[in-house]
Amino acid sequence: MKTILLSLLLLFCSFSVKAQRITPDVQKRADSIMKYMTLDEKISYLAGTKDFYLRAIPRLHLPEIRMSDGPQGVRDKLPSTMFPCGMLASAMWDRDLVYEFGQGLGQDSRTRGIHILLGPAVNIYRAPMDGRNFEYFGEDPYLSGEVACQYINGVQSRGVAACVKHFAANNQEWDRYSVSSDVDERTLHEIYLPAFKKAVQEADVATVMSSYNLLNDVYTSEHPYLVTEVLRNRWGFKGLFMSDWGAVHSCVPTIINGVDVEMPGPDNLKPEVIMQALKNGIISEEMIDVKVAHILRTIISFGFLDREQKISVAPGQGLNTNETSLKMARAGVVLLKNEVDLLPLAGKRVLVLGDNAAVIAKGGGSGAVSSDHVVSLLQGLKNLKGSNLKIQSMLGVGFITDLLYSNDFYTDESLSQHGLKASYYKNKSLNGKPDYECVETVTDHDWGDNAPIPGFPENNFSLSYTGVYSPKKSGTITFRGSGDDGYRLYVNNKLLLEDWGNHTFTSREKALEVEAGKSYKIRFEYFDSTGTACMRFAYFFDDEEALKASTRNADAVVVCVGFNSGTESEGFDRTFDLPSGQAELINKVASYNQNVIVVINSGGAVNMLPWIDKVKAVIMAFYPGQEGGTALAEILSGKVSPSGKLPFSIEKQWSDNPTFNSYYDNRVTADKRVQYSEGVFVGYRGYERSQVAPLYPFGFGLSYSNFQYSDFVVKKLQGNNVEVTFKISNIGKRAAAEVAQLYVGDMKNKAFRPAKELKGYEKVFLKKGESKEITIKLKDDAFAYYDINSKQFIVSPGEFQLYIGSSSQDIRLEGKVSL
Repeated sequence: MKTILLSLLLLFCSFSVKAQRITPDVQKRADSIMKYMTLDEKISYLAGTKDFYLRAIPRLHLPEIRMSDGPQGVRDKLPSTMFPCGMLASAMWDRDLVYEFGQGLGQDSRTRGIHILLGPAVNIYRAPMDGRNFEYFGEDPYLSGEVACQYINGVQSRGVAACVKHFAANNQEWDRYSVSSDVDERTLHEIYLPAFKKAVQEADVATVMSSYNLLNDVYTSEHPYLVTEVLRNRWGFKGLFMSDWGAVHSCVPTIINGVDVEMPGPDNLKPEVIMQALKNGIISEEMIDVKVAHILRTIISFGFLDREQKISVAPGQGLNTNETSLKMARAGVVLLKNEVDLLPLAGKRVLVLGDNAAVIAKGGGSGAVSSDHVVSLLQGLKNLKGSNLKIQSMLGVGFITDLLYSNDFYTDESLSQHGLKASYYKNKSLNGKPDYECVETVTDHDWGDNAPIPGFPENNFSLSYTGVYSPKKSGTITFRGSGDDGYRLYVNNKLLLEDWGNHTFTSREKALEVEAGKSYKIRFEYFDSTGTACMRFAYFFDDEEALKASTRNADAVVVCVGFNSGTESEGFDRTFDLPSGQAELINKVASYNQNVIVVINSGGAVNMLPWIDKVKAVIMAFYPGQEGGTALAEILSGKVSPSGKLPFSIEKQWSDNPTFNSYYDNRVTADKRVQYSEGVFVGYRGYERSQVAPLYPFGFGLSYSNFQYSDFVVKKLQGNNVEVTFKISNIGKRAAAEVAQLYVGDMKNKAFRPAKELKGYEKVFLKKGESKEITIKLKDDAFAYYDINSKQFIVSPGEFQLYIGSSSQDIRLEGKVSL
């Protein structure tokens, strides 16, 4: 044994391996370690442990390998940088800033000892309701692939392995565990696989994660075509392929054609089941060796066997991740409408209201991040220096969870202390004496997988809020309870609303007529069972007189609406309509004031038709991260010119979307299959084919300046490579950034190919009056389509149209090239 250990120690020290590369030396070292592994050890290595770890084998000095969720921030028990969501990162159209984003994620991972960061998520945006759209990079495979590569390069530059997910065709959360995404071969390769392919072949991503869904009736975690033929053989992926949590459904098919590691543990890849299959000759030890080799090669190539993963970053050293988060929000927020140049605001009395005015909204599920530092839009406006804006707020309009904004909630009948008494229990039945008590004024918690209080369990706890509501005005108060899991509200000891059971996040509302000066006993109860934990107790007091007076007294009104971690999240699809009451609020405010600005938090399009013609300005803020309020305030005030561009199309109505007839299965049947019948014509490709104009097209975004495009030159290089040059001039009144987009159209094959497809882009910052020449090079793949007969991408000889535009619909320059 001593000889074996000595040999291994010498082996561990004898190779200098470049991170991110599975070199022959890395493969040789992995093979050498495998020679010392017992069959039992190899089998045990095929499943994770303790939820987020690859298991250790101390005898062979193989350490535990720690993973963490992290598409837009490290989801850890400690607070992390809450970067803007993936969709905003894509809306920046800025490769360098995405790379910096990845570096920040990598740095945060290293300081927490995390080896593998479970991101980026690159599934294509098909329809606005997908609960995980906010994690993704939009509807276009080229843009998604470019963003993914820079993200991965940034993460892996810090010695952290990235994990591209969810492979593949996971484009909805509805019934994600059992629905089959039925996609034809050409559509799969042209739309849903390119970002994964680019992540593997150009960014050398370390790991890939399977999706939950079936692809053409086979689970992706055991898919021969997807995994063996495409990922391994065609693309040459040599790294670790893992399952999403609970996405493995078999033993033998998974061993033969599936993932290397089942996460979070051995549910189907159980040692005794694998051993029996070996004894029966159904599988071989060589098949197991292949998977073990993938794991070892990956962790060796990143130096995980040779150094401590956890590092410390001294003050003033490393990347300022808060500054990166701010830069991203500035660059990715999209200005959709700005009638009569209402924005930027200057010297105006501004009223701020709405559900999301005093919070930083974020998406939910494994993509949610907890930060110890956030700036809301309202706070951002108040923090502005040198601004002549006069900021007022009316946060009782729209559901809120900060009880101090009404000053009508008290801990007891003495009405001496504002807030509610919070009692926490280390059981889920509110039994016995509380284990922790305090007074809380903000009744909004998203604990994720963490304990609510230090020393509490992460699951199976409960909470009650008790106190008194004493309104200063008579009227109607509407209470909203929300939670994952159960919640219920008692008023004067009578049950008013409830959803008391084990379930994912839900919300219930109930209105109550109240009289000024009276006291109403409040008791809100909540329990968590297993999984993530979050709850909200919110209220809205309908004060029409105050709303009318405040809005009419303002020069402009900012209405903050949209979704949050409870209404847009992994695990379910959201509505196309804004959450309850928000469209009505916009219309009501617009009837009192003609200068209304709507700020939307969401991961995709929302139904704007009920109010879009009644407001002057609209800002798509996505989920802008911990400094989102600062960036939004700077954009509203004019300190920063908006430069984000939409990474998806916004339809006028859901029925206009190209996937309208194919997004959900026919729920009358039990087959749970979704036919991707729109084929390659998803997003702007579909709108151009149907000639249905979207409300806002792909690539659209307004600026506070104006840009002129000129001097377009197309130069054919060797082979089917092409170089285009053109000039952009800032002819507006202020410095600003513009995104120039290059689209290609196949004139010979117009019948079955999209009218044009994005194949290049550049973001350029220009001072007032400044001009710059832009050069974009196109390789032959920019002109290719997937041929189902030859099973490869080919270029059909003929003439191609080249378009330079400020959006997919705002084309400024055109040229041609023959190939």
